[in-house]
Amino acid sequence: MSSEQAERRLAEIWSRLSEVTDPELDESVTELGFVERVQVDGDVVDVDFRLPTYWCAANFAFLMVDDIRIAVEGAPWCQSVRPRLLDHMYEDEVNRAAGGGRSFKDVFDDFGADETLDEVRKKFRLKAFQRRQEAVLRELRQLDFDDRAIVGMDVATLEGLSMAGEEGTRQKPRYLRILREFGLVKGPSDPAFVTALGDCIPEDAFETYLQELRGVRINMEFNGAICRGLLSTRYKEAKLEEGQEPTLVDFIQGRVPPRRHTASTA
Repeated sequence: MSSEQAERRLAEIWSRLSEVTDPELDESVTELGFVERVQVDGDVVDVDFRLPTYWCAANFAFLMVDDIRIAVEGAPWCQSVRPRLLDHMYEDEVNRAAGGGRSFKDVFDDFGADETLDEVRKKFRLKAFQRRQEAVLRELRQLDFDDRAIVGMDVATLEGLSMAGEEGTRQKPRYLRILREFGLVKGPSDPAFVTALGDCIPEDAFETYLQELRGVRINMEFNGAICRGLLSTRYKEAKLEEGQEPTLVDFIQGRVPPRRHTASTA
């Protein structure tokens, strides 16, 4: 394989990994800095990743291994993918399961696991749906749409709108994708905004519904700030004065910089 072809394959894998999200945060594992190394050797791909703490929940770790595997296997030329979790209390169990095709419940049954991987994934996809929807709803309010116009909007109208804000612009296509993923859209005339169960959002309950979504978003943003800070601090990548320890405010206000990614091609 030529070096040019290898570079193209490497770039494709990074692109695919950028679509894998931390299930709790609904943010890309590459943007969060979790992916440590990607190596492409012909049609074999190795992906090493780390999490913010040694004790991050085993179900999150297992789910990300599985999602990384699925994303990379989507490359038509890829014959084998070897995701590897590093520096984690359950790395041996997770990595053996990833290599042997065992289920989360099989591996962690002795630890009292009472949820299947699909159940874990479903729970966090619900939160992702809510966060993305809330971002779009906030943007529409900033664009001076009233509650009646919002709850009555169809998919075609939403698709044709230009978002003004950065977050609304980023989340609108992501929201439309997850709306279809949940099977809540069959055609362009379907409602653009329903609950994750497909129920209509009454105009007189819209404000209460929006407040509930806001709570989900704030929790996820807070957890995301903590994760970035813990990861940077764990691997000594925070740029602070000598002897200074980062505070929670440093994490939230972004004074702890994101990690840099490395990649190699064999």
